[in-house]
Amino acid sequence: MESDLLISGAGPAGLCLARALRGSGLRITLIEQQPLAAIEQPAFDGREIALTQHSAELLRQLDLWHRLGSANVAPLKDALVLDGGPGPGQGRMRISHTLSPRTELGHLVANHHIRRAAFEAALAEADGSGEPPTLRCGEQVTQVRTDADGAQVTLASGATLRARLLVAADSRHSATRRAMGIAADLHDYGRTMLVCNMTHEQPHHETAWEWFDHGQTLALLPMNPCPASGQPRSSVVLTLPHQELQALLDMPEPDFNIAMTQRFHGQLGALRLVSSRHAYPLVGVWARRLVAQRFAAVGDAAVGMHPVTAHGFNLGLRSIDTLARLLRQAHGQGRDLADPALLQTYERSHQRASRGLYLATHALATLYTREEAPARLLRQTLLGFGERFTPFKRAVAASLTGLQ
Repeated sequence: MESDLLISGAGPAGLCLARALRGSGLRITLIEQQPLAAIEQPAFDGREIALTQHSAELLRQLDLWHRLGSANVAPLKDALVLDGGPGPGQGRMRISHTLSPRTELGHLVANHHIRRAAFEAALAEADGSGEPPTLRCGEQVTQVRTDADGAQVTLASGATLRARLLVAADSRHSATRRAMGIAADLHDYGRTMLVCNMTHEQPHHETAWEWFDHGQTLALLPMNPCPASGQPRSSVVLTLPHQELQALLDMPEPDFNIAMTQRFHGQLGALRLVSSRHAYPLVGVWARRLVAQRFAAVGDAAVGMHPVTAHGFNLGLRSIDTLARLLRQAHGQGRDLADPALLQTYERSHQRASRGLYLATHALATLYTREEAPARLLRQTLLGFGERFTPFKRAVAASLTGLQ
């Protein structure tokens, strides 16, 4: 075999898995269709990742945390869920860090900083953690085949690679997973989210907002102050039907600032754009299987979450941690990396960790984007109950920290 492990996809999931297996003695090859420059110095893509305390600890173990840079990590102390327009009838539920054992619920880091740190940690030379993986960039997987003896991947260049195990880490729309004949349940929410960084006059108090307003969903993710102006700064997320969102993407910046200030009903004062604007369609993905003969899926290739509960990357890290521990153990014991019992253990463990969250997130996203009167009444009732019932809020805080 040319490699012990082939990883299709050198995004955060693939790179973190490669890093988790550094020093194990396993020969690892990463395949990525993007050019080297795009993954070595990833561009800003608008997305802020809410990391749980558990995920932060995993990133420390993977030698990523210090590579992020303290200026790029913002504390997330509290969370605020709002329903309806501002005024006496607005539903509110605040999840305070005081309900958890930590001084904050988690941390916020821009996706491109995580990608950069993962690349540095995975490919670092001579850092005492073993040989770095082989990286093949600008290569697209065109064919996949596995049998009792190994996994084989054919690239667009015509090259053929073989390994003992193939892992898909190439996004929720994984071509590798599809090539293995594994079906996935996709739910298109019919919405697109616009993400960007904006400054605002009123402080955010290190509190994340999830605001289910009538006809729109708004999110506010607190960032460190703007380095240029010193003003409070947040990642702003607006979710609308795509045809309504396009006008905002094309709008001149001064008009966009006014429009976003109005959409927040002026509750943060004037908002001002300080980054580029990006749009992402909202699609949830649940792979019906996570393993097959000499194959496993991790990260979004396994479970692609709606971002409303901010658990996507955190679940991805859990999948990587679980699979890496099993592979290290198997290699240390001289067992086959693709032992069916090992792969089934991984699948059961990650499905158990993710199934409930996936279904709950799907139900929440569906309920809070419906505008019928019964749906509005139900969500206001649920939010009111949650605000008054401290054990429920404590459970939510535990979920947000990842320490449950």
